[in-house]
Amino acid sequence: MSSKTATASCFCGAVKYEFALKDIKDTHLCNCSDCRKISASMFATNFCLLDDEITWLSGKDKLTRWGQSATIASGNTMTNSFCRVCGTILNRQSSGFPGANFLRVGTVDDIKLHDEILKPGVEQFTTTRVAWYHGIDGAKKAEGQFPFGK
Repeated sequence: MSSKTATASCFCGAVKYEFALKDIKDTHLCNCSDCRKISASMFATNFCLLDDEITWLSGKDKLTRWGQSATIASGNTMTNSFCRVCGTILNRQSSGFPGANFLRVGTVDDIKLHDEILKPGVEQFTTTRVAWYHGIDGAKKAEGQFPFGK
């Protein structure tokens, strides 16, 4: 890994990928009920890369995919890829954004990047965030789904 690339992995280390920092399309925090439930937390922090910008280093064969179309905002099918060994979700894909991967910031191995390059620039579904969380200073806000790419 160089200073221009980063790696990410699941909790057990069975699945690992690499990406170029320059390829990150956006970083966002999502407060929707889907992200709450699938992450077992109050929100999810994600970054976006296209399919061909991810280099799988190990364990791609250990990914299990599960999806549903009964999603909170759009009705698009959201497909989740997770490690079948430890259960860590590595990414989500929406049928509404073909070729895009919404990867979990928490899986990035270099924790310093979480505060720097991967700090969310967008917060979406602000109307459903928990009352004790007041948002990210300086981030763009959207009451529903942010209009990425528009």
